[in-house]
Amino acid sequence: MAENPDQPKKGTNNPAAKEVYTKAGNLFEENKFDEAIEGYSQAIKLDPKYASAYFNRALAFAIVNKYDEATKDAQRVMELEPESHDAPYVMGIIEEYKKNYTGAKRWYERALELNPKYEQARARLDQLKAKMDRPIEKETEEPIKVNGKQSEETVVEDGQIKSVKFHRSNIKFSDIVGMKKQKELIHQNIVLAIKKPELLRAYGKRLGLGVLFYGPPGCGKTYFVNAIGGETGSNVIIAAINEIIDMYAGNTEKNLHRIFEQARKNTPCIIFFDEVDAMGGKRDGGGDGGGSQNFMRMAVNQFLQEMDGIEKNPEGIFIIGATNQPWDMDPALKRSGRFGESIYIPPPDYKTRKQAFMYNTRKMPLGRINFGRLSRATIGFSQADIAEICDKTALIPAAEEDMTGRRRKILMKDFLKMIKQHGGTLEAWYSMVKKDIVNKTETTIVDGKKQEIVKEGKLSPEEKSKYKALVNDVKNNSNIVIKSLKKAIQLFSLYVA
Repeated sequence: MAENPDQPKKGTNNPAAKEVYTKAGNLFEENKFDEAIEGYSQAIKLDPKYASAYFNRALAFAIVNKYDEATKDAQRVMELEPESHDAPYVMGIIEEYKKNYTGAKRWYERALELNPKYEQARARLDQLKAKMDRPIEKETEEPIKVNGKQSEETVVEDGQIKSVKFHRSNIKFSDIVGMKKQKELIHQNIVLAIKKPELLRAYGKRLGLGVLFYGPPGCGKTYFVNAIGGETGSNVIIAAINEIIDMYAGNTEKNLHRIFEQARKNTPCIIFFDEVDAMGGKRDGGGDGGGSQNFMRMAVNQFLQEMDGIEKNPEGIFIIGATNQPWDMDPALKRSGRFGESIYIPPPDYKTRKQAFMYNTRKMPLGRINFGRLSRATIGFSQADIAEICDKTALIPAAEEDMTGRRRKILMKDFLKMIKQHGGTLEAWYSMVKKDIVNKTETTIVDGKKQEIVKEGKLSPEEKSKYKALVNDVKNNSNIVIKSLKKAIQLFSLYVA
């Protein structure tokens, strides 16, 4: 949890206090909140005016639902720093959890008085006012049914998920072109754990509960989830991050609990969190950090609690997360027993692109099509790009028939025309994430002399090794020589042969 950078909390000149405080921050990061509280308390004993220690201890108290203690610490921060806008904001969150909406409203207004540009406080205040204007409704605990009265969609009211949509998938691995290596890994790590847990136990294999799919966007992560559902006969919950995350205090945690609760009641079940890094992003350490991040820290902690609950009884439920940027995920989510296994879903190679064109056009009235040429023309494209190109290509003769009344087959020229219009989406993505992965050398002038400074990417050495396949893909696809070669192949295929 990071303190607001434009209003830092007071540090300390006491080295011993700072050392204890730092250790407490590490415990906080490991979710050892009670031990972190003890550490912050020791730091406060060494320096009774250590505002940062009071502030972070308040956050730790709030997380473990000790609101009276959290309130005292937040008030102490305000005594030490009367102009702090973070402390009133945290007070507002505490009062919301205590259902004291009037008190919470006053604290948010106080935070805005001190900092009119404090957007987090303004957003919470607006939602709080809207909540106070509505009648209080009793929350339903009736579980959604899979067989019988099943909800057609996930129902969200006032930021809270009331019912969760399940679906059964008819997709199988045979519907996924290429990806032989990925299919084998997924069969071993997921399908067997769901269909034949007794087989794994017979060999002393520990049953996993979570796997992380990572790789560029549009390359089949979601499709694989549906294929797993079809192969195992499991219910599938697509946990949409935009439906789970809510700025109103406590709703995100309740939504997460509701999803896991419904999955437990409807096993076998797969819960799929797409773009899981949006909800399970890295939490800042217990170091100097602000109340504006308290909201997401609570969400990650709830996520960890739910997964720990599944870990104790993993049979029947499997959690799959997907991300384009695994290095942005909180490390605690990636440890063994949670998303401990990672499977890279790569962009399609030549053979896979060719098969993708054949698969997506299998029901189309085709003329003579050179699928090899189409594959070369879409070098650097994702599977989603190819599926969309095939779908939009069908519109060309359909629109002609609408105008002329004459029916014809879909021709090679139609596909080439649509490839030129559509283009690929991966190149822009590679350029975006390049800054996170590739080191950058900058030249600066210091005292009239040139100096080169190497700015490293966000990845630690361990992450570079763990996600080596993706790192190499990004580097290769950001290399000017490789990009030029791919462009030449594409242009030749589009305009020559």
